[in-house]
Amino acid sequence: MSSTAGSRVVVTGATGNVGTSVMRLLAEDPDIASVVGLARRLPEERPPGTQWSAVDLASEQTDLVREFEGADAVVHLAWAFQPTHDPATTWRTNVLGSIRVFEAVAAAGVPALVHASSVGAYSPGPKDRAVDESWPTHGWPDAAYTREKAYLERTLDAFEYRHPEVRVVRMRPAFLFKRESASEQRRIFGGKFLPGPLAKPETLPFLPDVPGLRVQALHTDDAAHAYRLAVRTQVRGAFNLAAEPAVDAGVLGELLGVRRQVRLPRTAVRSAVAAAWGLRLLPASPHLFDAVLRLPLMDCTRARVELGWRPTKPATEVLEEFLQGFREGAGAGTEPLRGRKVG
Repeated sequence: MSSTAGSRVVVTGATGNVGTSVMRLLAEDPDIASVVGLARRLPEERPPGTQWSAVDLASEQTDLVREFEGADAVVHLAWAFQPTHDPATTWRTNVLGSIRVFEAVAAAGVPALVHASSVGAYSPGPKDRAVDESWPTHGWPDAAYTREKAYLERTLDAFEYRHPEVRVVRMRPAFLFKRESASEQRRIFGGKFLPGPLAKPETLPFLPDVPGLRVQALHTDDAAHAYRLAVRTQVRGAFNLAAEPAVDAGVLGELLGVRRQVRLPRTAVRSAVAAAWGLRLLPASPHLFDAVLRLPLMDCTRARVELGWRPTKPATEVLEEFLQGFREGAGAGTEPLRGRKVG
């Protein structure tokens, strides 16, 4: 039996990659009476059964307590990846904005907070075995994204101590992809001028194989299903979310049909990334590249046992869908996910 029958759920960052999937799944749940999406810019396409409010979490003028009053759960997804050259700006939006969300949850008397943490919150870890949720969450201090995710883990530690009446869930997903997020993620990480056709195998003479470049992926809809389960059940704590197999140069080579792999040293690739980032040709920073090489692989046993969650799509299928969207300039009817085909 659902513990949230007739409940009201508020979602921050509701127009992004994860937010659009979470809003749709919550709205389709017959046991959830009301789903409210908060975003700076309201979307053109809105799932049936949803309500919306234009909210800037970073603004001190926003009355988040009023937005959260009467909610049975707040799902906090809002996050800004850029500008990577100005970490003070992302700190204000991501860290200070999140702290305002946490404080408003307590002030409004919301009984549950589901927070979007990340694999990026984890301290450097192994690539040859998976770690569970007890692995340290101190991030990689040199990258803004991982530093901010790790800081909010400590913030939530203190929040839970001060507010034991609030059920806090921390989702730590792997890299999340879906077809509709392709254009947004190209702009965030590859730059708005990176042509989608570059993802075609015939344009790749070889595939670079960088030591340590082995990560996990997950379909955004599968992550959204875990968020829905966290809202509906009385779980607490952290949950790793990822699909198999782990992705490395071998997996990508099979997926893209590129047989030739060239082993490249980390320093050479990092130097190229740093040069492109310094010239503002590439949004993704070399600090984030350093962090990705050190991310541990995650064990998702707890999500399977306590949430009853399993991914429906393997990582290879997820990436295949994403790459197809990348080539086609796929998107959706929200400002962050707006499609754009380049080249």
